[in-house]
Amino acid sequence: MDTSSTSSVLALLQPVPPFLFFTGKGGVGKTSLSSATALALAEQGLRVLLVSTDAASNLDEMLGVTLSNQAMPVPGVPGLAVINIDPEAAAEAYRLRVIAQLGEQAADEERATVREQLSGACTTEIAAFDEFAGLLAAGGSGYDHVVFDTAPTGHTLRLLSLPKAWSGFLEDNDRGASCLGPHSGLKMQEQRFREALAALTDGAQTRVVLVSRPERSALLEADRACRELEELGLNSQRLIINGVLSPQAASDAVSRAIAEAGRQALAEMPAALAALPRAEVPLRAFDTIGLPALRALLSGGEPTAAVLTQQAVLTQAALRAHAAAMPGLDRLADELAAPGRGLIMVMGKGGVGKTTVAAALAIGLVQRGHSVHLSTTDPAAHLELTLAGQLEGLKVDRIDPKAETARHIDKIMASRRAGLDAASRALLLEDLQSPCTEEVAVFHAFSRVVSEARSAFVVLDTAPTGHSLLLMDATGAYHRQMLREFEGKMGGGRVTTPLMRLQDPGYTRIVLVSLPETTPVSQAEALQADLRRADIEPYAWLLNRSILAAETEDALLLARKQGEWRQWQRVQGGLAQRCFVLPWQAESPVGVAALGRLVSKGQKAAT
Repeated sequence: MDTSSTSSVLALLQPVPPFLFFTGKGGVGKTSLSSATALALAEQGLRVLLVSTDAASNLDEMLGVTLSNQAMPVPGVPGLAVINIDPEAAAEAYRLRVIAQLGEQAADEERATVREQLSGACTTEIAAFDEFAGLLAAGGSGYDHVVFDTAPTGHTLRLLSLPKAWSGFLEDNDRGASCLGPHSGLKMQEQRFREALAALTDGAQTRVVLVSRPERSALLEADRACRELEELGLNSQRLIINGVLSPQAASDAVSRAIAEAGRQALAEMPAALAALPRAEVPLRAFDTIGLPALRALLSGGEPTAAVLTQQAVLTQAALRAHAAAMPGLDRLADELAAPGRGLIMVMGKGGVGKTTVAAALAIGLVQRGHSVHLSTTDPAAHLELTLAGQLEGLKVDRIDPKAETARHIDKIMASRRAGLDAASRALLLEDLQSPCTEEVAVFHAFSRVVSEARSAFVVLDTAPTGHSLLLMDATGAYHRQMLREFEGKMGGGRVTTPLMRLQDPGYTRIVLVSLPETTPVSQAEALQADLRRADIEPYAWLLNRSILAAETEDALLLARKQGEWRQWQRVQGGLAQRCFVLPWQAESPVGVAALGRLVSKGQKAAT
């Protein structure tokens, strides 16, 4: 097979193994393509289970079925079922299993103690992983194929590395993982983890499908995933380029610019990625919501007019007028600069442009006379590529999980070394080699960065939604622990936890970034609901890559503009307290100068 040639998606995957993983940068279309593939396999008469490992999954909206941590049949598609590995539900089920091991004779106080030991993000991760490993170890019992719709790349690499990490940890630890409590019973799971690792690394059983857009950043992340997965032993890989635009009118400057940027990105993709067998999927005029749209995604056809509902809403002139009246990123930077200090968290689903927005806002604050610390909690960490330079007054770094884990272990060993003999020190160090330690270390680093905003500006480019929600879980667990420990011990004093700072609108302002499309807006709405349940109120929404003001006659882009306008109405009609726009850019805003133009006072970026 010519590894650089393109083919249809289903042809690319032949022979289809029992396990298929779709992964890539957020926003590239993993959920759409994994769902369409699962649907196509099921309609061939096969039994298929579609699994989401993304805490921010929108499979329910896409397939019209309520998600559960139990397999749910998809109406209208015999043989297709869907399951969502919900971290919270998995964690609660895990706690109940552990507590049940205590037996009926256990006192209520002992049960409460164990439940508290299992209340942190570490338990949430291992519980979700346990569900994932069970599907692999069981060999897809009852199904011909199990299709995984994964979280964005950084979180997925963490998930796929866990079978190897936990297998190695348990092999060398006869006492179980103390970070999960004395009754966790993890040692009993060792065989399951080994079986999961064997399935992942067997090319006849597992294939990883790297999904990318024809964009430089998405292709670089796919290349990173390609190399790291090979290091984990996952060598059976394929590449799908999604959203390829072929201009329908040769004279249309906007569609030509988009298409040329895509061609250039593909021509310059890393050699290892270019060598993979690949398929290309064209950009569609419709949202992939519902079974007819999913069928059309891979078939090349169009859903019925009733499904598309792409009727004209406004004329081009009216759309441009509305777009011109929308406040831009420069106005948002003005508002954020006014207090003179504070924490600004840029959040959203993967692929919506959080890193670009965070970097531009940080530069905007520097332009307005402030010193700024710009950091990221995203394992994929694209800040350096986006900035491509330095700026006086701007400090840039990232929370590196490996470095923070090493620092955390060194700190604990130093604090406890004096009171332990050599054997006890060795046992402590062994416990700290647990994969859970990384989650704890990252949370402490996050807390340090948050505290800096007491006297300066801190801008945080967060990880994609699912990973950020797990970090929020850790913040909440620490908050509850601190309140219990200091209750009645502080006299007239008061403890301030990181969660309290996130809840304080005078300290923290959260900017939700979304694309003006149905699915991203729904995902941002769900994230906002999660934040509000933690008493955290977003400050503003930023709708990125808007093409409303773009001068185009391309039929596909015109259809997408009408759909975009409907999403603007939806957001401004009640979802957002404040809403700002960042127009589509003919050239990706990379570098300090280009990012600075997005936030220059009184100017809206040209499209």
